[in-house]
Amino acid sequence: MAGESDYGAFTEKFIIHPSSSPDQELPLKGLTFAVKDIFDMEGYVTGFGNPDWARTHSAATTTAPAVLAVLSGGATCMGRTVMDEMAYSINGENKHYGTPKNICSPDRLPGGSSSGSAVAVAGMLVDFSLGTDTGGSVRVPASYCGILGFRPSHGVVSTTGVIPLAQSLDTVGWFARDADILNRVGRVLLQLPEVEPVKPTHITIAEDCFPLLSIPSHRVTSVLVKSVEKLFGGHIVKYACLGDYVKDNVPTLKHFKGDRLENQEYNVAPLAALSSAYRRLERYEFKNNHGEWVSTIKPDLGPGISERVWTAVRSTDENLDVCHSVKTELRAALTALLGDHGILAIPTVPGLPPKLQTESSTLKTFRFRAFILLSIAGMSSFCQVSIPLGTYNNLPVSVSLLAKHGSDGFLLNLVETLYGTLREQIDIAQELSY
Repeated sequence: MAGESDYGAFTEKFIIHPSSSPDQELPLKGLTFAVKDIFDMEGYVTGFGNPDWARTHSAATTTAPAVLAVLSGGATCMGRTVMDEMAYSINGENKHYGTPKNICSPDRLPGGSSSGSAVAVAGMLVDFSLGTDTGGSVRVPASYCGILGFRPSHGVVSTTGVIPLAQSLDTVGWFARDADILNRVGRVLLQLPEVEPVKPTHITIAEDCFPLLSIPSHRVTSVLVKSVEKLFGGHIVKYACLGDYVKDNVPTLKHFKGDRLENQEYNVAPLAALSSAYRRLERYEFKNNHGEWVSTIKPDLGPGISERVWTAVRSTDENLDVCHSVKTELRAALTALLGDHGILAIPTVPGLPPKLQTESSTLKTFRFRAFILLSIAGMSSFCQVSIPLGTYNNLPVSVSLLAKHGSDGFLLNLVETLYGTLREQIDIAQELSY
């Protein structure tokens, strides 16, 4: 176990040097990275965040292609990081290995399930890190820890050698502190050539999503809008009620209207229905992947995660066709909305990072509201980036940008183009708030 000086980010530290000559000029040369304990690495037991899993599994005989890619790109691996058990949480707590320390706000959750990977980057222990994102496991800790986090389009980065949570939704994502490194890592993982950035045709603000925030929504939207206006002109900023658009263009969602939608004042009903479809699909695939192991081993699981895992394992096989129809319809609808070079802007999460030891019912409500936002990329298979926007009341805030499936290179370039201007606007916004 790593010590306090490592902010509790690592489960084990070791060094794996790049699989290339030190003389080669490579895109990630000189950079260091950490790997979430969900990726196979030859000679190491993949722990999946739980000692019972580690105890009942053998050391990996191969290394996941995503890890090999960044090693081949010239980066040096510094170890494996703490994660939420079985990747089934967005909080970042782990009863067995400890909760990695949120550098931005030590009394707050770091976010999960890729908590250690986010903290290793935020704490400047490594230059970038690898995580996975099924329901938000890169985007949430990136937001909580005040760093960049990228969830790629579903299926564009290999998940071979990564323990699955739900294959229809799983992605390999990554964290960085600056947009240049985020882009460089992305181009290696996505095997993309260097291309000139393309100007977005429009940036659509989902105006019904920002009221979900527990902080003044203009603190987030104004920074983004002013940055876009300065770089590209105000004419490309558009506004839309995303919930209404989804309701009109994703007819299969009507099958989820009967699901219990909590805290009506906090939700956009069609997106809450989308979240229900997401959760049904995730439960079903988790059970298929791990139900037998859970039922046989009866692992020691932390609060919250234990309930979710056993709910999934005990769930009956449901009509999954409707979930896949929702995915197909949503992807088509959002592709039509954005086109090739449009962007959708939403909050990453519905507010500031919750405090450590927050009461479970409060966390459950926050989780419900979070998945209204997080399920959009999951169910559309779109790429999404969480961008830090400074602090509000000394706590990190962020915004997310989404682009259509396969437009990852476009989105990465846009973040790099926007990043400097965003930082200028953040400074102005924070001065005005004092």
